[in-house]
Amino acid sequence: MQLPTNPAELASFDRLELIARQLVEGLMIGRHRSPFKGASVEFVEHRDYYPGDDIRHIDWRAYGKTGRYYVKEFEDETNLRAFLLMDVSGSMAYAGLHVSKFQYARMLAAALAWLLLCQRDSVGLMTFDSAIREQVKCSSNRDTFRHITQILEATTPGSDSGLANVVDSILPTIPRRSLLILISDCFEDIDKLRKTLQRCRHDRHDVVIFRIAAPEEEEFPFDRPTQFRNLENTADRLLVDPVRLRKEYLRQYNAFSTTLKKECGALGIDCRRILTSDPLQISLGHWLAERMASQTSRR
Repeated sequence: MQLPTNPAELASFDRLELIARQLVEGLMIGRHRSPFKGASVEFVEHRDYYPGDDIRHIDWRAYGKTGRYYVKEFEDETNLRAFLLMDVSGSMAYAGLHVSKFQYARMLAAALAWLLLCQRDSVGLMTFDSAIREQVKCSSNRDTFRHITQILEATTPGSDSGLANVVDSILPTIPRRSLLILISDCFEDIDKLRKTLQRCRHDRHDVVIFRIAAPEEEEFPFDRPTQFRNLENTADRLLVDPVRLRKEYLRQYNAFSTTLKKECGALGIDCRRILTSDPLQISLGHWLAERMASQTSRR
């Protein structure tokens, strides 16, 4: 079955499960390596060296300090653990002339969940606005995918965003060295968000941010008096002349985008902006190709 490339036409399919499966099937044809890190090992503790131990595991730094031989012991991590953190706050409901940011985000989340499970990795989901809305425990069981898509289909955008506070609250519950995939428009105070992302990296998480944006947010094409409504507080409305507002709006918006990208780069975080007008399979395909190329260059 050939899916349409237009995000609005794609969103018209009733079942996220079908959309995700078809997207991933098309993307992974011809690919034989996982775009994710896969198995790894993590240091656990030292123990005394015994004859017959592999000398490659001797901690020579410890020997220099103590004059005794110690061997590093490691614990295998057989699966990558990935957590999809999806923003379902009111601002994600914005659609403009295209599919809403929320609709685009949930198609992306479903596709990523299926991709991870096809790679035999574990995946979990957390949806949030000002607090956690729904959670799916991290698992490599294929039934997890159906649970995730059912939650995404039943979810509607909610109240104010609490991005930084919510992520801060869930970090203690996430095992170290996990893959955190944040899908959001990232409308949050930059300083608060930076501190939260620093904590993520301190816990040695691999962090990927998909910043979902509408073309209207990027271009501000309005040219006649317009009433703007706060999607996170529907009683908050403002009638403005967008022609007079446009220059200042674009200055602040572009400054926000540039600063976020810079802060993420400094922390080694992959922050990718995706427009709701972009074909999902192309956006996802480019990211996968770049991620695999980056892994190859680090080897």
